[in-house]
Amino acid sequence: MGYKLKFSKYALKDAKKLEACGLDKKAKEILKILKENPHQNPPPYEKLKGDLQGKLSRRINIQHRIIYEILEDEHIIKMYRMWTHYE
Repeated sequence: MGYKLKFSKYALKDAKKLEACGLDKKAKEILKILKENPHQNPPPYEKLKGDLQGKLSRRINIQHRIIYEILEDEHIIKMYRMWTHYE
């Protein structure tokens, strides 16, 4: 059974930025993997700390990453950001 993806308003804005700079294909590949099995490794994921504790991230490239949270009970993956979190 797959997972449903839910996007925050920030993630939707970030998707437009990714498309504009040509990174949307790579992001879509990661989203497809997350939808099927969010615990799959590779591509590697990392657990975030600090303000983003409890969330996970996967790199789109060296600068940009997808930040998400897995809600196991509802089989939902909540997407928070799909751009750099250094800004």
